[in-house]
Amino acid sequence: MQLYSFFNSSTSYRVRIALAIKGIAYEYKGVNIRIGEQASPEYLKLNKSKGVPVLIADDEFQLTQSLAVIQYLDDLQPSPLLIPKDPKAKARVLELSNAIACDMHPVNNLKILGYLKNELKITEDQKNAWYQHWVAEGFSAVEALLEKYGEGPYCFGSSPTLADCCLVPQVANALRFNCDLSSFEKVMRVYQHCISQPQFQQAAPKNQPDFSD
Repeated sequence: MQLYSFFNSSTSYRVRIALAIKGIAYEYKGVNIRIGEQASPEYLKLNKSKGVPVLIADDEFQLTQSLAVIQYLDDLQPSPLLIPKDPKAKARVLELSNAIACDMHPVNNLKILGYLKNELKITEDQKNAWYQHWVAEGFSAVEALLEKYGEGPYCFGSSPTLADCCLVPQVANALRFNCDLSSFEKVMRVYQHCISQPQFQQAAPKNQPDFSD
């Protein structure tokens, strides 16, 4: 199994967490999205949307989009399960996961920030204000979900789920952009618990082959 990844990509980070939790070995293929390697002719053969991650299974099955990849990994190796089978528990996990993956990440990823800066010519301060605004909006919703439905050290209970795979990278990137997350107590409680666990540490950006400051 191969994973095309960038160490600071939150979508790649989600999949790395899932692979680590499941104990699935893979070959790491670094794609430097800071310098545009995702737009190279070779990489476009793997992913026309110019993004990471891309997972290639041992039978040459190829898949993009982090949530689809994690669903595939759950089906491939159900233990431990990251997306519950119980309909209500599954819905809760997907609700929080999509609050991050569909509402927060798309407006703050690298290509959006690059367009704002390079094409619309906004200032660095304006770019940071944009990022911080959508982080605050998104984590306000996530905090409310955890307040109402969350329990245990993880988002939903004593074991990690897809929700934790999504939450940890989003918090990590928000902290990297100097966002003040102190008011999101439940979000940060889950984050701090997760990053103390070996599987999450294994998947962390600083522990990837392509890590750089």
